[in-house]
Amino acid sequence: MPVAQINILEGRTDEQKEMLIHEVTDAIVRSLGAPVESVRVILNEMPKQHFGIGGQSAKKLGR
Repeated sequence: MPVAQINILEGRTDEQKEMLIHEVTDAIVRSLGAPVESVRVILNEMPKQHFGIGGQSAKKLGR
């Protein structure tokens, strides 16, 4: 059972997250030949102030 775990910053719409899950699942099915029913995708959504870039939070940088 392939499991993909993806960390993303908050702010994406539900539709964008659904599309990400769909596209990642398709990529795993194509590349590994895994049955689609066996693929799991976990999205970890984090606040922008919990992610640092060059010593500053993504929130402070306006990302």
